[in-house]
Amino acid sequence: MRLYWKDMEKLQAFQAAAHEGGFVDVEECDEGTVFWLRKGTSDLATQTHQRICIDSLTHILTVYWMTTLGKIDSKTFRSASSLQEWFASQVVQ
Repeated sequence: MRLYWKDMEKLQAFQAAAHEGGFVDVEECDEGTVFWLRKGTSDLATQTHQRICIDSLTHILTVYWMTTLGKIDSKTFRSASSLQEWFASQVVQ
């Protein structure tokens, strides 16, 4: 039982960090294992919205975005704190 709550806390921490990073909830499947979010504002260079997938089976979060060359890139995180650090580094660049 404790493992379930620890996993749930991790998923909620991912979602909270995503919200703090400007992402909004998009879709949650009733019986699915993933939760999708998208950036509230589009990227200026590509006019697309970054997407986030939170996977409740593997307990990871992946950010997807389109590069200026039209390719899709991604970065996967195993903790909310590493996602927050990445968000902070993106503001600096």
